[in-house]
Amino acid sequence: MSLTLLAFLATGCAAGFLAGLLGVGGGLIIVPALVWVFEQHGFPPQHTLHLALGTSLASIVFTSLSSVRAHHGRGAVQWATVKRMGLGLALGTFAGSWLAAQVDSLWLKWFFVAFAYLVAAQMLSGYKPKPSRQLPGAAGLSAAGGLIGGVSAFVGIGGGSLSVPFMSWCNVPLQTAVGTSAALGFPIAVGGLLGYAVNGAGLDQLPPWSLGFVYLPALAGIVVASVLMAPLGAAVAHRLPVATLKKCFAALLIIIASKMLLGLLGY
Repeated sequence: MSLTLLAFLATGCAAGFLAGLLGVGGGLIIVPALVWVFEQHGFPPQHTLHLALGTSLASIVFTSLSSVRAHHGRGAVQWATVKRMGLGLALGTFAGSWLAAQVDSLWLKWFFVAFAYLVAAQMLSGYKPKPSRQLPGAAGLSAAGGLIGGVSAFVGIGGGSLSVPFMSWCNVPLQTAVGTSAALGFPIAVGGLLGYAVNGAGLDQLPPWSLGFVYLPALAGIVVASVLMAPLGAAVAHRLPVATLKKCFAALLIIIASKMLLGLLGY
């Protein structure tokens, strides 16, 4: 078994566990890991991040299904919220992936770092919403879905880094927000997969076995491992206290963003 395949499998294990634990698609792990592997293999530098983003979102199609099945079994998915946000999420992600395909990889990396730090700060702030605040109606949820989907396309995530804080801000219990976010990751991933596959189609400089900006060998390795690990993460999520869950979420974001920032600064 090659070291490259082991790297894909290890990435999938980490992503799947986090998908179940925190309701994220695992993109915050997958994207930096794939960028590193692709750079080691001499992939075209102008498309390394695009390939990582497209492959990440494609893998989340499968990871989210495994994660949501585990959370649904524990009654932690608000399906009415998923229904109201789904179309906006898919459309927002498709549009965001089209825009991201036109943007230089360097700028996407800076956006990724800033986004991760911002979400970590929000999770550590200890801010408590007003007790009366609730989720908005159908129109508000659809608009929120479009925004979350657009940002998700830029950073290759399943949207949990935005949808979990958004639902927590609206006083949805954290375990329920995590479970619902896992379900919301599916329309985001489908929109992102289609967007990156279409916008990368026909580019001559992409490596073999690429479907647009989706690198199929990496996708296969990540999916196999992540689908097996997602139920384990979900089981742990329902045993951890809320405060611990938030700290885990924030710590993960800070570590990943710092590593990518050091790379951008040449260290």
